Amino acid sequence: MANSPQAKKRARQAEQHRQRNASQRSMMRTHVKKVVYAIQEGNKELAQQAYSAASPVLDAMARKGLIHKNKAARYKSRLNEQIRAL
Repeated sequence: MANSPQAKKRARQAEQHRQRNASQRSMMRTHVKKVVYAIQEGNKELAQQAYSAASPVLDAMARKGLIHKNKAARYKSRLNEQIRAL
């Protein structure tokens, strides 16, 4: 348990950051799932729309350090490849 004022403040900040990161991670995963579901349905137009919405979200999460930039690129590449295969 934090005892000093500095440690208490860091604990508060860490909890705020943890909650914000969890929220943003959930939002990112939701965007990716929308693309995946559209691909599974075979709806190319819907998949392209969902991909164009998910792509900037993935880039933003990589910029913020929530995921690695290569992971964002990998997600985008694989989703785009699946959309083109439809």
